[in-house]
Amino acid sequence: MEKVTQSNTEVAQNYVSQVFETVKKRNMNESEFHQAVKEVFDSLIPVFAKNPHYMKQGILERIVEPERIITFRIPWVDDLGNVKVNRGFRVQYNSALGPYKGGLRFHPSVNTSIIKFLGFEQIFKNALTGQPIGGGKGGADFDPKGKSDGEIMRFTQSFMMELSKHIGPDLDVPAGDIGVGAKEIGFMFGQYKRMRSGYEAGVLTGKGVGYGGSLARKEATGYGTVYFVEEMLKDHNLSFNGSTVTISGSGNVSIYAIEKAQQLGAKVVACSDSSGYIYDKNGIDLSTVKRLKEVENKRISEYVNEHSDAHYFEDCSGIWSIPCDIALPCATQNELDEIAAKVLVSNGVKAVGEGANMPSTLEAINIFQHNQVLFAPAKAANAGGVSVSALEMAQNSARLSWSFEDVDAKLQEIMKDIYQESIKASEDFDAAGNLVIGANIAGFVKVADAMIMQGVI
Repeated sequence: MEKVTQSNTEVAQNYVSQVFETVKKRNMNESEFHQAVKEVFDSLIPVFAKNPHYMKQGILERIVEPERIITFRIPWVDDLGNVKVNRGFRVQYNSALGPYKGGLRFHPSVNTSIIKFLGFEQIFKNALTGQPIGGGKGGADFDPKGKSDGEIMRFTQSFMMELSKHIGPDLDVPAGDIGVGAKEIGFMFGQYKRMRSGYEAGVLTGKGVGYGGSLARKEATGYGTVYFVEEMLKDHNLSFNGSTVTISGSGNVSIYAIEKAQQLGAKVVACSDSSGYIYDKNGIDLSTVKRLKEVENKRISEYVNEHSDAHYFEDCSGIWSIPCDIALPCATQNELDEIAAKVLVSNGVKAVGEGANMPSTLEAINIFQHNQVLFAPAKAANAGGVSVSALEMAQNSARLSWSFEDVDAKLQEIMKDIYQESIKASEDFDAAGNLVIGANIAGFVKVADAMIMQGVI
């Protein structure tokens, strides 16, 4: 490691700028991908200033290019007999640390930019977990909302017909994401098993507990986010206990972030879905939210019909206007923008933890950091889900099933380790306490060193 001089820093800045300009030219009109790349690149300047050998090895140029991008047609038949066609994606981004690992997203917004940004983030997130997994992501521009189980089954079977050619327990192990839950994973696993004439339990994670899934997987992303944020709060003599919390979304991540925050003594007063948000000054009744979303598949607005003190507001972005001590964006990318960040700061927010993938814009992150708001980036705070997915893979390989308590304990330890690694990296590179920089550097160094040891790949 070289002594950092102004000249070294300028060289590193120029190098990063040049590579980023190349990325923009090669990947035109992919705004989400550009955003994810810039956030990582800006954090790495001090790494290149202290370790110029990474520049000589062309690590940045290599790591930003996916090893493989697969796109394919998905024909299927709806309940009325009409033939529909969707587009499928799988980005196998980096396998330096292990088989590609990352979820499948079914949502109309899915395109190349979305999948590439998610896959790029996944490289470093997975590295932070300390598990032997590389980075990948996939999905389709299919909307499961309003579809019958038969339509979802036919679509997922067609999707797996093509995806099966590119995955395997030691090659690429997909999981769920937005629009892909236990039902979709079950249909895909059944189709894969049928095609392979064999039981390869480790080919998908997020499976049902009865056929190779892991206990605590459903809870893992939400729990993991809260575990990470709690570690951050402890370092500043704060806690969830007695805090008022706002959590966006009402899907899997949000529900279990609410559950764990409440278990730690927080009052969660708001959550949302794509149509709007609810505010309950008495604290969200999680049992109602679980029933509405996990059982009845209804809109969050139905909550107010059962809780007279609660209020429903259209436009889910308004959730950030509610005064709170801790904000956990757990819905989708770029849901928390500059305006929302300013409102949260003016209302006295103390900490923000990202439960979704890249839910805060770069401008919002800058506002939080400028105003000394504690900020837990998704790359670190959102890693609980993939951590337990890796633990599911381990259980499948050993043909064992661990108890909920065992998996949860391992998850807590992983999230604590990620926090400590991120803090240490921020201190080592003169950005003490900046978890955005710390998480990016800690994840990058693991992957970069492995790539160098494996040659020019």
